[in-house]
Order: sequence, then structure tokens, then C-alpha cells
Amino acid sequence: MNHTKRNTVLFIILTIGVIFLFLVNISLGSVSIPTKEVLSSLTGGTSSKETWQYIIVNYRLPKAIAAVLVGMGLSISGLLMQTLFRNPLAGPYVLGLSSGASLGVAMIILGAAFLPESVASLLLSSYGVVLASSLGSFLVLMAVLVVSYRLRDTMAILIVGLMFGSLTSAIVGTLSYFSTAEQLQKFTFWSLGNLGNLSWTSILILFIYVLIGLLLSLFSIKPLNALLLGENYARSLGLNYKKSRLIIIFATSILAGSITAFAGPIAFIGLAVPHIAKLIFQTSNHLVLFWSTLLFGASIMLICDSISQVPGGDITLPINAVTSIFGAPIVIWLLIRKKKMIG
Repeated sequence: MNHTKRNTVLFIILTIGVIFLFLVNISLGSVSIPTKEVLSSLTGGTSSKETWQYIIVNYRLPKAIAAVLVGMGLSISGLLMQTLFRNPLAGPYVLGLSSGASLGVAMIILGAAFLPESVASLLLSSYGVVLASSLGSFLVLMAVLVVSYRLRDTMAILIVGLMFGSLTSAIVGTLSYFSTAEQLQKFTFWSLGNLGNLSWTSILILFIYVLIGLLLSLFSIKPLNALLLGENYARSLGLNYKKSRLIIIFATSILAGSITAFAGPIAFIGLAVPHIAKLIFQTSNHLVLFWSTLLFGASIMLICDSISQVPGGDITLPINAVTSIFGAPIVIWLLIRKKKMIG
């Protein structure tokens, strides 16, 4: 079987896998719903039990869609960052966007005691947290874009992103020191990530942001392929390097920033999935990697979310804990491989 046929077969298997995992994800939980009932509900029919129909439409379906969007968005943003910085350990949050979002949320959760009660209750609502997270990510994004416009060296931008992350983490740590146990608990719950509290309005907003980010990423495929051999080679092909770099950073920021705002910081998906796609498809062509990373990201996020529900149980595991189980072994393997290459 030649490489093209092999990739086609893999894409078909992955697509079928995503659909299957999507249905399984909706059927699993504290209340087990037969897959045929889920399929009937999603195709315009009604479930045989009214409670099942309510659970599917109002809880399970939005959560499954959120898992797909989060998996796709974080995986693609990780792919963009790894190619731009030519660093296999770069992830979607390497520019400090997650730290900026955390700072925004920390300001309203941990700083609520210093605000009037009416203002604090408004800010602590679900949309208040999303707004604060978005604003924090946006401010870090603006700072990174200004710096990236002034700097020629891409690695310097990476260092600046890490410095922004350290700075915001220090401020969050200071706020945490002066906070109550209840405030710290609320902030910890947010930092563990959550896919299950999104309304249909939130899903629609997140879908629009992720779609914009994915379209920008799709338009960056040729520049990404050119960047594989370095900046000088890309420039020799006539690539407007500064413009392409800004678009890639902006696409990553939209994807990672919006996902963090609505679902919290989700670990390891953006770092691990692009490597899984490269290992399975054995290619560096970003047209293939874009679609394979999308499908792998959706699949793995659906699997992680299904596991976090503890099927048949009443407890829900933190989504970050489950994604780390998938991501950590990949990162460890990369570090060992890098060490061997250096040695």
C-alpha cells in the first residue's frame, strides 16, 4: 500500500472513530443511556424516556461538542507553536496566554473580597469568569504581538512569552497568599478545567472563535511547510516572514485563549497530540498534519472526557488529571529521545 492510500485509510478510520467516540461519550455518565437512544435523539427522533432526552440535549451533547472543539483547537495551536519555534516541547500556552487567563480569573475570584458585594457577585458569575479570562489572555496577546513585531528573533519571542507567564504566575501566587480557603478552592476548581458547565450560547461563541482560529491555521499551511527548513529558507521562497509569524501567533492566541476562557487551562493535549499525528502518519506535510491533528485531538479529548465521567459512578474526575495521563508519557518519551540525540 502506497503512502497516499495508507493516509486515506487512516483518515477514514479516524473519522469513523470520532463519530463513534462522540456517541459513546454522550451515552456514558452517572446515568447510562443506550447508544441507539442517543442516535435516535440526535437524528431528530425522541428518546423513549423523557429524562434521557433532557440529559442528552441539555448536558451530554453540549459537553461532547465542547470536548471536540477543545481537542481540535488545542491540538492545532500546539502544532503551530511547535513548527514556528521548531521546538518539540512547545505547546499552545507557551506564549503565556494561559497564565494571562489565570491572572484575569484570579483577580476576580481571589480579589473578590476587596470589591463591593454586588460587583463581586456579578463578576463571579460564569460569564464574569469567562470575561476576566478572555481579558487576561487578550492583554498578554497584545503584549506578545507588540514584542513580536519589534523582534526579529523568533526564539526571543518564546523567551518573552515564558517571562510573561512567570510574571503573571507570581502575581497569582501573591493573590493566593492573601486569599481565603473558599476563594482558593474556587480558583483551584477553575484551574482543573471543566467541559460540563457550558450553555448552548457559550458553545456557539466558542465554536465561532475556534472556527476563526482553524481557518487562520489552514491559510498558514504553506508558510508552516516553508518554516520547517528554517527562517532563511522560508524567506528565500518569498515568504513574508513577519506577516506569517503574526498570523500564526494570532491563530494560536484565538484558539488557546478562547478555550481557556470557557473550559479552563487543559493540560498536555496541545503538546502531545501533534506528536501522535506525526508518529502515526509519518509525514511533515502540514496539510496532512492539520487534518490528522484535528481528528486525533477530537478523539483523545472525547476519550479523556469519557474517562473523567467515571461511567456508572457519581463522581467526576478533573479533566486535567485525565489528559495528563495521555500527555505525560509522550513528554517523557520526547525528553528521553532528546537526551539520546544530544548524547
